[in-house]
Amino acid sequence: MKFWKGYKAMAEKPNKGIVYLVGAGPGDPDLITVKGRRCIAQADVLIYDYLAAEALLSHARPDCERIYVGKKGGDHTMAQEQINQLLVDKASAGNKVTRLKGGDPFIFGRGGEEAEVLVAAGIPFEIVPGVTSAIAAPAYAGIPLTHRQYTATVAFVTGHEDPTKDGSNIDWPSLAKGIGTLVFFMGVKNLPLIVEQLRRHGRSGDTPAALVRWGTTTRQRTVTGTLDNIVARAQAAKMAAPSIIVVGHVVELRSTLQWFERRPLLGKRIVVTRARAQASDLVEQLTELGADCLECPTIKVVPPKSWAPLDAAIAALTQFHWLIFTSVNGVESFFERLAFKGLDVRALGRLRTAAIGPATAAKMREYGLGTDILPATYQAESVVAAFAQTSLQGQHVLLPRAKEARTVLPEQLTRMGAQVHEVEAYQTIQAGESIDQLLEELQGQRVDMITFTSSSTVQNFKALLPADKAEPLMAGVKIACIGDITAETAKKLGFQPDIVAKTFTIPGLCDAIVKYYEGNR
Repeated sequence: MKFWKGYKAMAEKPNKGIVYLVGAGPGDPDLITVKGRRCIAQADVLIYDYLAAEALLSHARPDCERIYVGKKGGDHTMAQEQINQLLVDKASAGNKVTRLKGGDPFIFGRGGEEAEVLVAAGIPFEIVPGVTSAIAAPAYAGIPLTHRQYTATVAFVTGHEDPTKDGSNIDWPSLAKGIGTLVFFMGVKNLPLIVEQLRRHGRSGDTPAALVRWGTTTRQRTVTGTLDNIVARAQAAKMAAPSIIVVGHVVELRSTLQWFERRPLLGKRIVVTRARAQASDLVEQLTELGADCLECPTIKVVPPKSWAPLDAAIAALTQFHWLIFTSVNGVESFFERLAFKGLDVRALGRLRTAAIGPATAAKMREYGLGTDILPATYQAESVVAAFAQTSLQGQHVLLPRAKEARTVLPEQLTRMGAQVHEVEAYQTIQAGESIDQLLEELQGQRVDMITFTSSSTVQNFKALLPADKAEPLMAGVKIACIGDITAETAKKLGFQPDIVAKTFTIPGLCDAIVKYYEGNR
C-alpha cells in the first residue's frame, strides 16, 4: 500500500524532478552503460560515490551541480539518511538528479533503500543497472565465476557483516557446502573470520581463494591461495579495501586466463603534460597498455593575438604555391579560420601541400586535404631531403603555425629559394590546472614517468616546478620524449631523458615506453 501511495503522489505532482539511480560500474570508466552515461550528461545535479570513476564526471554538463557523498573506510562524507533527503530535496526543486553509485545500485549499493524513500516522497525515479564488481573484478583477474567443469552455482555475500555476531543473516552452513563459487564484498577486514566460518562449516582448507583489489582499474592487484593460507598471503601483500574475495575452484583458472594484469604498463603512474585538447590519444593508448595516467597539461592552445595576418593570407591564397603545416594545431586553426571566412578546402585551388609528421597529415585528410610531401622527421636534414626533387626557387610558401615555433624550417626553405610567409595561426600559453595534484604525487613518490610531446611542454613543466624543490621532486622519475628535439630541450633544462621515441608520433612514443619497461623488467 505504501508503494501505491507513492506512485499516486508521483502522478499528482508531474512538475517534480526525477532521480536516476545509476550503477557506475566497477571502476573502469568504459564499463558504464550507454544509458548510464546519458543520465550523467543530462543531469542538473550529479550525486556520486567514492567508487564512481572520476573520469565519468567529465560527461556531466559544465553547469551541472556536483555533490560528493562518498564513504571510504568508515569516513562518511554524508550519512545515508542525509543522502536520502538530498535526493528528495534536489528532485523536489524540479531537477533531473543522477545518483551515481559504484557497481550496481541494487547489489549491496543501498539503492533499494534510496528508491523506497523516493517512492514515499512521491519522486519519480528510474533504476539504471550497472556492472557489479562481483562479476567484473574476477573477470579482469581471469576468474570466471561459473564454468561447466567446475561449478554451476555462485553466491554474492556481504563481507562487511561480522560472521561471529549473534543473529547473523548469513547461512554459513549452506554457503560452505552448497555453493560452488562465493564472492564476498567489502570483506578484507573480516577475511580471517570469513575463512574461519567457511572452514568450521565444512569447506576444505585446500579450496582455492583470491582477493582482487581495485578490480578493472589500472591499480588492480590480485593475490591467490587457499583457505589455509589466503589470510597470510593477503596480509603479506598488504591487501586493503576496496577488494573482492572469491572462494572456489574456479580460481584455479586464473593461471590460464589472466589477461588484464599482463598489460605491459599496468600500475605505472604516468604524467601526460600535453595540452588537454590533444591529450586524449596519448591517455587512451597508455591506459590501454595498463598505465594509470595523470593529466597535467602544461600548455594550452589559444587563438593568436590577432587574426589579421592569417586573414590576409587566406584572402591571398591564389598567390601561394605551397601550403605547409607543421602540427595538428596549425591544421585545425587554419581550417577553422577558413570556415569562419565562409570558405572550405576548395579555396586552396592548385596549392601544393606538405605536412611535418604523419599525425599532421592525418589531420589534413580529415578536412579533405592530402599532402604532396611528407618529411620523415621535423629536422632540417629531413626537410631538405623531402624537397630534394622539387624546385622551390621563387615559390611562395604559406606557413601557418605557432608564434613560438622554431626557425629551422623557414630558414631551410629560404635557403632552397622559397619566399616563406610565416603567419601566426595559434599560440601556446602556460597551463597548470593540475599542478597541485602533480606536486602532491611527486612528493609522495607516486609518479613513475613524465611524458613530453614538444619543447613547449618541457619548458612550461620546468617553470611550474618550485625551483628549490625540483631536484628532490624528480628523483627516480623517468622522462620520455617524443623525439630528438624535445629531448634536447629537456637536457638543456636539466632533465635527462630515459626514453626518446625514434618515431615522432603518439604510437611511437607509447611503443618506446613499453620497450623501455620490458627491457628493464
